[in-house]
Amino acid sequence: MQEMLRFAQHDSIQIDFLVFIYYRIPIAMNLSTLPALHIVGDSISIHYDPYLQTMLADVMTYSRKTALDGSTDDTGAANGGDSSMVLDYLRALQPDRPFDVLLINCGLHDIKRDMTTHALQVPLERYEANLREILAQAQRLAARTIWVCTTPVIDERHNRLNTTFQRFEADVEAYNAAADRIMQQHDIMTIDLFTFTRHLGPDVYVDHVHFTDEVRAQQAAFIAECLFVATTAAGVEASAGTAASERAG
Repeated sequence: MQEMLRFAQHDSIQIDFLVFIYYRIPIAMNLSTLPALHIVGDSISIHYDPYLQTMLADVMTYSRKTALDGSTDDTGAANGGDSSMVLDYLRALQPDRPFDVLLINCGLHDIKRDMTTHALQVPLERYEANLREILAQAQRLAARTIWVCTTPVIDERHNRLNTTFQRFEADVEAYNAAADRIMQQHDIMTIDLFTFTRHLGPDVYVDHVHFTDEVRAQQAAFIAECLFVATTAAGVEASAGTAASERAG
């Protein structure tokens, strides 16, 4: 199963097969008690959310950060935002350990650069400190935490189509590298959505940073398979402290 995850990262043709084996295996498990999954993430997470929720039906109970009215509008409170915002959200959650698995991502908002000063929204040092505190809060809230990498940015496309702030791939890579180090230090599994998405090619965007419906479904299938491996007994042993899919440059 782990070999399939690594292979799928490099060849999008395998996605349909990933979905197939994902749907077939849980049926045989006949789960009587479903683990509770809670997701905190940015607009990328919100966009693959409907596909992921469908794929995890009858496998995990599913919830995510939402707006106060329960909506998942990616421009509102459902968006996890930067690492400081994610940290504030986790600090406010009660009671202790309501979830079996907490799936977390933040980074795209942290790397926003001011058009005039070029200052980062959350400097790298602060991002690292936030991630360490996020993991401390996550330990209080869930039996297991899984991290999702920040997805790629194409500099020219992003900064041509978005005129309110800038993002750069170099910052994505620097912040992902920092997150990798911290997750490894804390034995936190990482789902490498960055490399998986990058290997789907350049024609994957609908705007400056968001992806087509087809790509969103592929991302969801990849994450679903990673979650299934992680939450089986064999997957927990195999993946603890390592990435679900290895970054391949």
